[in-house]
Amino acid sequence: MKNHEIDFKIYGDDMQFVEVELDPGETVVAEAGSLMMMEDGIQMETIFGSGGENGFMGKLFSAGKRVLTGESLFMTTFTNEANGKKHVSFASPYPGKIIPMNLSLYNHKIICQKDAFLAAAKGVSIGIEFQRKIKAGFFGGEGFIMQKLEGDGMAFVHAGGTIHKKDLSPGEVLRVDTGCLAAMTSSVQYDVEFVKGVRTALFGGEGLFFATLRGPGTIWVQSLPFSRLASRVFAAAPGRGGAKDEGSIAKGIFDIFGGD
Repeated sequence: MKNHEIDFKIYGDDMQFVEVELDPGETVVAEAGSLMMMEDGIQMETIFGSGGENGFMGKLFSAGKRVLTGESLFMTTFTNEANGKKHVSFASPYPGKIIPMNLSLYNHKIICQKDAFLAAAKGVSIGIEFQRKIKAGFFGGEGFIMQKLEGDGMAFVHAGGTIHKKDLSPGEVLRVDTGCLAAMTSSVQYDVEFVKGVRTALFGGEGLFFATLRGPGTIWVQSLPFSRLASRVFAAAPGRGGAKDEGSIAKGIFDIFGGD
């Protein structure tokens, strides 16, 4: 399927949203629940898969694969059925950045964390990418089952905290916390490596495994994976970590921000 050519603008700093401009007849596909606002004349439709599959069985198979990544069975399309240009906006689910990716510049394929996809032009295929090595599957954490975005159009990926883009030269190796790997091009070789040294693994405060990335290719690293953010908030929430006055809203907020 030929990708629709969409224009866009990203607003905000740490809690961003992307505004997509649709010409008459153009369509954008998004994760269910990511809509922020849309103008009159845009028609919403709930679909199986990414909308690029042929036949019912193809759509059903695509939807089933999405379940493996923890996503919904359904996605939503937004089509401009008016005569002029219309706009639809999609919001980040938690603090971080929205990364616009023109897939035609990255050999028509990007591999990203399973919950990173936000929206894309119609025609972009959203599937899953299994890591072939067993130890990557058992110990890779967020990196075991990843999403793959294929096509020639624009796709929008969300990642937490600050995003660092790095180009790896052929043979160059970078070790990254498994949760901090946001996305990479398909040419990057990915594996999982055990942290050497028992004391380092048990008392270093980090995970037991690294994602080992070998170039050539491009990677995007996020400074604040959602799993890390959620664990810190949960640990500091009222009733956890020694917070005694559970009935006080002010006390709970004070504790979350480091109070005693």
